[in-house]
Amino acid sequence: MLRSETVCASPNAGQKSLLHKPSTSYFNGRLRPCLDWAMMKGWRLQHLETHRDLRRSAFVRKPAPKPTVIDRLALWMSTSRTVDGLWVGSTESKPQPCLRRVEDALQLIKRHDALHYSRVIHNLERIWVYLIPNARAAYYPSMNSCVLDRRFVLLETTTLEQIASDIVHEATHARLERWGIGYDDEKTRTRVEAICLRRQLNFVGKLPHGDPVQGEIARTLEWCVSNPDYFSNVSLQQRTDQGQVEAARYLGTPDWFIRLMLKTRKVFRGF
Repeated sequence: MLRSETVCASPNAGQKSLLHKPSTSYFNGRLRPCLDWAMMKGWRLQHLETHRDLRRSAFVRKPAPKPTVIDRLALWMSTSRTVDGLWVGSTESKPQPCLRRVEDALQLIKRHDALHYSRVIHNLERIWVYLIPNARAAYYPSMNSCVLDRRFVLLETTTLEQIASDIVHEATHARLERWGIGYDDEKTRTRVEAICLRRQLNFVGKLPHGDPVQGEIARTLEWCVSNPDYFSNVSLQQRTDQGQVEAARYLGTPDWFIRLMLKTRKVFRGF
């Protein structure tokens, strides 16, 4: 089972996007109730295709895989709290700044969007701050968890609005999984990501300081729709491989061990 990922920016993030940032009034007006109603009915938000159309193109729903031994061990070692019945944890040591930021992000969702907060609480079992090799946030179906990359959460330039919107994004993946719309089929990933990004847009449009994040998500949405190959199996594997090397260096792993790890991986994969 593949893990969904939150796309934070395109590889050409330095280039100016041709898409103008959607106006807040546009989302606060007639469109938001229509989008909420469509999402509640299970409709695809892009081109108003139905949930039945998308589900027909997805794989038959499979039982979620069990967490790996490493993930179970990391969960056991994590410091955790419970927020409205939701497990929130982190592998960091004291004083746990990541946990505080995630809790503040949850309160931001709760204050400004009761609907999305309810979906977060009811569709996720955990929000876990961990080290992710290929994204700043991801949905782990094996644990029904929104996992946030520790580096992203700790980064000084990361805002609570960004963390909160990523939680909404991954909670949407969890909701789609419950409908049988997973992430295994590379043909449907772009459309699945489009749904989740539009949920983010809907949410940040309600925030008093959400304009910068709204523009970022809108540009990412445009880029994702125009670059479906980004979500292919080959592309995902390449990003995971590179991300694992970067994560190992972040943890202070010696270069000789990283080289050994890469050689061992090639042997097991047969190339």
